[in-house]
Amino acid sequence: MFQFGFNMFPEIPRPFDATYQCFSVAMLPGNERQDVERGGKIIMPPSALEKLTRLNINYPMLFKLTNKKSKRETHSGVLEFVADEGKIYLPLWMMHNMNLDEGDLVQIESVSLPVGTFSRFQPLSSDFLDITNPTAVLENCLRSFACLTKGDIIAVQYNQKVYELLVLETKPGDAISIIECDMNVEFAAPVGYQEPEVPKKRDEEMVLDPSDLMPEPSGFVAFKGAGNRLDGKKRKDSSSADQGASKPVYVRGIPDYDYQIGTLRFIRQTAKPKNNENQENDEFKPFSGTGFSLRART
Repeated sequence: MFQFGFNMFPEIPRPFDATYQCFSVAMLPGNERQDVERGGKIIMPPSALEKLTRLNINYPMLFKLTNKKSKRETHSGVLEFVADEGKIYLPLWMMHNMNLDEGDLVQIESVSLPVGTFSRFQPLSSDFLDITNPTAVLENCLRSFACLTKGDIIAVQYNQKVYELLVLETKPGDAISIIECDMNVEFAAPVGYQEPEVPKKRDEEMVLDPSDLMPEPSGFVAFKGAGNRLDGKKRKDSSSADQGASKPVYVRGIPDYDYQIGTLRFIRQTAKPKNNENQENDEFKPFSGTGFSLRART
């Protein structure tokens, strides 16, 4: 009988499939677990760990959660195996996404998800714009997540305030793993966001010529006379040339010597009509960048 030092027929991983009663983290016995509420991982019973070990599943452990009543699905990782037998504990935002109530049944299956390369989020409130660096806040939050699912509304806690973000898009699939990955992130305009009114530049022209305010030149003025043609004919532009020559050059700072008490004269400006095409190009467009690079670790 031949004996070999290695396994010629490695064990094929088998899927994990079980049904549990789900409860929110607030129902977990013991101290309050805010770390579970802020992340995207669940707590399972110890028997699930024993079964997963026997099945030889792939790591990291990722699961698809299904509510058969509402046909809603999401994905998550596992944080601990300390729940009571037959029960699992979920973050509250995850229960809302799946339309689950306390004690409802949830089907859990082990899955293998592709590593994420891109995701796009939409804040559900314009208050999210008040955060100085939203990318850093999101990156810190995603450290407690193992995966993302398109259509989920995740909760981000910052400065004792909860912000909800809708996962609009994920690549390369509708569900991705974000464990040790480089992922580009983009933000869409928040729900109910209104563009601020930005003052537009106007093309203005003078109504009153400032040279009209200059005093008439006195004394000797060089080249004051009008020019003549050698053939005796009148110049075609003589009228405009004479008018231009009679006007003195405007110099700022010279007072109006013809000022009369009780009168005020202002140099007003009028706006030229603007092209519709130029107006569209000048409009403010929020979140028009190419996105940001995010490094998420769990």
